[in-house]
Amino acid sequence: MSTTTAVTPLTTAEAETLIDAARTAAEAAQVAVSVTVLDAGGHLLAFRRDDRAVLISGETSTRKAYTALQLDAPTADLVDLVKPDGPFHTLPTALDRPLLFIAGGVPLHRDGRLIGALGIGGGAPEQDHSFATAALTGLA
Repeated sequence: MSTTTAVTPLTTAEAETLIDAARTAAEAAQVAVSVTVLDAGGHLLAFRRDDRAVLISGETSTRKAYTALQLDAPTADLVDLVKPDGPFHTLPTALDRPLLFIAGGVPLHRDGRLIGALGIGGGAPEQDHSFATAALTGLA
């Protein structure tokens, strides 16, 4: 008989810490962003859009977080997989889900278990990814 150790779910306070850390990184680069935090079930835990962020950034940040959660991988690592010669080429159109294969989404783990995801939208993909990874240090 094996035992499973429970992992503490991502809290609202931690989600707010992630949002603050991501926004701090984005502000340092003078980029207005939207930040989405999802729990392990893919439900919205926290969201913030800077006043100056482009409106679509709210949707892209959420889709990036969802994609990172569902595939348990940073979206930056998935971009090549959906190119015409990639193994996931048809995945974005095969599913009726809000997947987005653009850098800026990262899964969140605690004790090796997936507890949620963070998505950033509003900057260039490389910037969004760097803001997301910078925010992860606030969760550690």
